[in-house]
Amino acid sequence: MEKTPSFGVIGGGSWATAIVKMLCENLETVNWYMRSVYAVEHIKKQDHNPNYLSSVEFDVSQLNLSNDINEVVEASEYLIFAIPSAFLKRELDALEIPLKDKIVFSAIKGIVPETSLIVGEHFNEYFDVPMENIGVLTGPCHAEEVALERLSYLTVACQDEKKAEIVAGYLGSDYITCKISDDVIGTEYAAVLKNIYAIAAGIAHGLGYGDNFQSVLMSNAIREMKKFIKKVHKMKRNINDSAYLGDLLVTGYSVFSRNRMFGNMIGKGYTVKSAQMEMSMIAEGYYATESAYKINKEKKAKTPIINAVYAILYKGENPKKVFKKLADKLN
Repeated sequence: MEKTPSFGVIGGGSWATAIVKMLCENLETVNWYMRSVYAVEHIKKQDHNPNYLSSVEFDVSQLNLSNDINEVVEASEYLIFAIPSAFLKRELDALEIPLKDKIVFSAIKGIVPETSLIVGEHFNEYFDVPMENIGVLTGPCHAEEVALERLSYLTVACQDEKKAEIVAGYLGSDYITCKISDDVIGTEYAAVLKNIYAIAAGIAHGLGYGDNFQSVLMSNAIREMKKFIKKVHKMKRNINDSAYLGDLLVTGYSVFSRNRMFGNMIGKGYTVKSAQMEMSMIAEGYYATESAYKINKEKKAKTPIINAVYAILYKGENPKKVFKKLADKLN
């Protein structure tokens, strides 16, 4: 009988909380790093995360909670990182335990700003984690629906199919269905880009565009995504699979989408700073927009939607004027 692997989750937000919930369905113990001492102590006493998905109640006897990242990394064979990409380097700066012998899965939907690399590539290049030991968790899946135990779907991508199957086996349940993929880089880029397109959908809604325009925007977005990903990592993939199109649709349309919410505020006239201050959660698409725009300067894919979102968020251009021009480019 095979030994049960040890799992550690790095992060204290809604997605990290949802992943811990999923793992607790199948494991006796889950190691969980949270930066906040207050959150760690609250969960130990009150059985739930005080800040995210507070309706989820944990059996604390299943949790090895710590605000020391080294403690959780050392205790875990499999690590799932679920923190905003903008803060990843800060967290990893405190790391003293080597990652090169760990199996690392990213549930982060962003690009590391300091290196302009997707998270998997960052771990490979800066922490010597072999690519066959790196994986990605993508949707279509919202943490809020996991908390409600609504039927949800995950894509587990890894070059090593056995490792993907192991992770899928410990995340799956009667309300979580997992699919395996070998497109690690493509699915991770898709998870990054869909947040940018969700901001675009939000901006459109905030400006008063209706469902007809939204459908055209999303159909153009999936084609734009295909062109971008093909430029950065050419391999055979079906862009209509759930990991690409499905994740794009749920992020672009869902009321749970923080990126759509952020875009909606921008469309209604909020400044970037005021929208960020009002939201209690990070909109990964904001950081992803700058990174994707810079990457595409070299790759030169045709990306009018990314360019439009960048112009609004980083150049301070008028959303109404930018979207009027964008609408003429869509088909």
